Amino acid sequence: MLILKYGGRMDACMQVSWRQTVLLAFQSIGVVYGDLGTSPLYTYSGTFPNGIRHPDDLLGVLSLILYTLILLPLLKYVFIVLYANDNGDGGTFALYSLISRYAKTRMIPNQQAEDASVSNYSIQEPSSQTRRAQWVKQRLDSSKAAKIALFTITILGTSMVMGDGTLTPAISVLSAVSGIREKAPDLTQSQVVWISVAILFLLFSVQRFGTDKVGYSFAPIISVWFVLIASIGVYNLAAHDATVLRALNPMYIVDYFRRNGKEAWLSLGGVVLCTTGTEAMFADLGHFNIRAIQLSFSFIIFPSVALCYMGQASYLHKFPQDVADTFYKSIPAAMFWPTFIVAILAAIIASQAMLSGAFAILSKALSLGCFPRVEVVHTSKKYAGQVYIPEVNFLIGAASIIVTLAFQTTTNIGNAYGICVVMVFSITTHLMTVVMLLVWKKNIAFIAAFYVIFGATELLYLSSILSKFAEGGYLPFCFSLVLMALMATWHYVHVSRYWYELDHVVPATELTALLGHPDVRRVPGVGLLYSELVQGIPPVFPRLVDKMPSVHTVFVFMSIKNLPIPRVAAPERFIFRRVGLAEHRMFRCVARYGYTDQIEGAKDFSASLLDGLKLFIYEEAAFSCQQTDDDGGCALRAAKAAAEEEQRFIDAELERGVVYLTGEADVVAAPGSSVMKRIVVNYVYTFLRRNLSESHKALAIPKDQLLKVGITYEI
Repeated sequence: MLILKYGGRMDACMQVSWRQTVLLAFQSIGVVYGDLGTSPLYTYSGTFPNGIRHPDDLLGVLSLILYTLILLPLLKYVFIVLYANDNGDGGTFALYSLISRYAKTRMIPNQQAEDASVSNYSIQEPSSQTRRAQWVKQRLDSSKAAKIALFTITILGTSMVMGDGTLTPAISVLSAVSGIREKAPDLTQSQVVWISVAILFLLFSVQRFGTDKVGYSFAPIISVWFVLIASIGVYNLAAHDATVLRALNPMYIVDYFRRNGKEAWLSLGGVVLCTTGTEAMFADLGHFNIRAIQLSFSFIIFPSVALCYMGQASYLHKFPQDVADTFYKSIPAAMFWPTFIVAILAAIIASQAMLSGAFAILSKALSLGCFPRVEVVHTSKKYAGQVYIPEVNFLIGAASIIVTLAFQTTTNIGNAYGICVVMVFSITTHLMTVVMLLVWKKNIAFIAAFYVIFGATELLYLSSILSKFAEGGYLPFCFSLVLMALMATWHYVHVSRYWYELDHVVPATELTALLGHPDVRRVPGVGLLYSELVQGIPPVFPRLVDKMPSVHTVFVFMSIKNLPIPRVAAPERFIFRRVGLAEHRMFRCVARYGYTDQIEGAKDFSASLLDGLKLFIYEEAAFSCQQTDDDGGCALRAAKAAAEEEQRFIDAELERGVVYLTGEADVVAAPGSSVMKRIVVNYVYTFLRRNLSESHKALAIPKDQLLKVGITYEI
């Protein structure tokens, strides 16, 4: 069977210049680091909820904060994890898609040999020197339990990032606004909460403008914030006690644990808040690039935040009673109001970091069949990874406001927040280890060191923060369980539906008989029947012919397929096959997209598809004519003439109109299914399908050219 690929113009791959990198680094300050930058607002108060017992405890905690920042954000993320990007895109699903290209971990059997030839797919067969990678691949290929486990931790990580997107605005804005009580002590906590809610409402209202515009407007503000916190840190070191710089000696950590025992372990739940927003560096990578993130973090963010924490420790060494509100107490009086205003703006920006990451990672989940189809708005023509999801923005915004109203203070929100942060760290470590084994094929000693050092550190922090489960820590687990259940439900039914269609494909002999039936007419125009199947004739086709005994003169079985890569180049977009006899003029087309690609509008899509179809017909004729006669190529000329005639025929039918057909499948649990399966399929899945965006909207199909065919699948 001849298979040809077609598409439009290949865009030239251009290296990002240093000027562009510096501009992206500046923009990343406004999008990625707001959360890390505002963590000094609440880290010390979360670490010392019961006050400072011993002066040297400050040195131990400062040392913990500094080395935690060095170990997790700097060493792990900036210099290791960022390089595990999937052709420029980061996040939990980018790691999962990277793994799924090197091992058959996806549960939908729609892999085609031609996929491996797509640019950036980068499949490499392990050599004899990398038997370990081959062994890991075989285990992932053959073990259903391993596939389910990998998928489960991936959607858990996604759920936790979504939890971050909910809790970051709540804790950042509330902690910043609380500072106003320093100058207006008559304000009640309830009034502070309502001010925070108003700011949150404005924050989620501007998301539709996109990361590109929001980032450039926020970057100058957050840059001023980092200058302010660094300057205040230097001021406090000079004005109070510069000897806190002794905390650079890690022995103070050992002394801190020796002196406080269990209390020191419990305080780690507050210390880890200094790393909030770290995952945004990886999740938002598709908006920027590796070098931009490395430059901005290493030379601006890390020094500024470290100086701020040192300055706060210096202030607390003299005024330990102010630990509950360290940041605002340590500000020089003349700088309070400017700092307070910038703090409010910085808290808004902190929320932007995780919201951008949540949108990006969820768009990947959607394209890989792990989330219901919702509208994904690409907000930048320059940067493909910058997206906005209206429905998700509404849900996260509502949840964030509810959390703020329900918890009232940052203490309980911080307990919930810490669990989200550390769980995402741990999941990234586990997926990174698989990437190192399977894709990078690193030395086993390096992999073991990575897993042990970072895995053990994160386990220690997680064990501490879980001790506060009943004090707000339950919130992210409840949120994640709900989101995981929805994602798992959708993916389970999505996979089961695919298998049902695959088991009920129409044989080619039945197609000939169906078209040859005297009641079936061929009507003018082009028909595109959408189906998940990448091979075979879907069971909805006989249903269509049975209910409306007519088939368009040119008919294409259309499949939209998402490859586990960020982008598919236009020339590699379509794969064509001819279905049945040549006179049937029926074709199979698979349109392949990466998880950051945007499906074109109906007009552009159909034009590209039919141009590709005509090229396929021409090249098929040239390919099939293997020999010429004595007259010097008459057979070849005849084949090309026939192809040109068929091309003209398609053009004529295109003028008569294009009709899009989709199967409106009601999926129900088969008779005899368990109660749990009936609940999942008949109620949860049906609720999601009916209350979120319809598939024709996600596929950009015009409503006036759409024909839906009802069918019921029993799975």
